[in-house]
Amino acid sequence: MARGTVFVPGAFNALAARAVARAGFDATYISGGATANVAGYPDIGLITLTEMCRTIREISDASGLPVIADADTGYGEVECCVRTVVEYERAGAAALHLEDQVFPKRCGHLDGKDLVSAQAMADKVAAMAEHRISSDFVIIARTDARHVTGFDDMVARANLYRKAGADVIFPEGLHDGDEFARFMKASPGATLANMTEFGKTKHLTRDEFRALGVSIVIYPLSLMRMAMKAVDEGLAALAKDGGFEPSLARMQSRKELYELLSYTPGKEWDFPRG
Repeated sequence: MARGTVFVPGAFNALAARAVARAGFDATYISGGATANVAGYPDIGLITLTEMCRTIREISDASGLPVIADADTGYGEVECCVRTVVEYERAGAAALHLEDQVFPKRCGHLDGKDLVSAQAMADKVAAMAEHRISSDFVIIARTDARHVTGFDDMVARANLYRKAGADVIFPEGLHDGDEFARFMKASPGATLANMTEFGKTKHLTRDEFRALGVSIVIYPLSLMRMAMKAVDEGLAALAKDGGFEPSLARMQSRKELYELLSYTPGKEWDFPRG
C-alpha cells in the first residue's frame, strides 16, 4: 500500500493461489463466500473459524503471498473476535476484514441486509486491533451501510471504525468512481474496493482505481466464476460428445500442472514456499 494500489485476486483454493503468485500479483484474497461455495454452501456465514483457518494456512503456504482473509462477522461477539484475529494471524494471514452485518449475514451486493449498531462493530474492531499479535497485521473494517441506512451513515460508521483502530475501511456496494471519491473525501485514510462482478459496483479499471487513490482492490470470486463456467462447459461437452477429447485444448496439461506445482517426477519435491 505504501507503494501504491494493491490489486488482489481471490484464490478459491491453494492451487489457484499458486497461480496468482506465479502471475506476479503482490497478494491474494480469501473470500468467505468462495470458501463456502466450494464446500457447497451459500454465503450466509456457515463456514466455521476452523475451516477458514485451514484454508488460510493452505493458501498462505502454497502462494507465499500476503493473504487478506474474510472474517465475516467475526464468528460471534467481541470475545470471539479476539480469538479470530489471533487464529487468523497464526494461520498465516496478513490481514482480515470484519463486517457490520447481523448474523446470519448476506453477500454484500444483495438487498435485505441488517446491521449491528455502529458501536457494537467499533467494539469488535477495537478488540481485534488490541489483540493482534503483530502491529503489522492489518485490520480492515467493512461497512454495508450504503444500501441499508444510506451514504451518510456509511461515512459516520467508517470514521468511527477508523477511530476504533481499523487500518483500512471497506465501503461495500458503492456505485461508481464518483461515490468512491466522495467517500474517500469524507473518510480520509486507507480504503479497500470490492471489484466483484454482477453486483452493485460499476466495473472500474486498474488505472481508474489508481487515479482515485484506492489502497486495495479485491477481486473475490472472479477466478472461481471462470473456473466453474469452464466446468459447466466441459460437462456439457462430455454429455454431447461422449468424451473429453474435443475439450483437450481448453485443459491445463499434465506438464502445465506440474510446472505450477514446481514438481518434477522422479525428483524429491520440496514443500512449497510460494
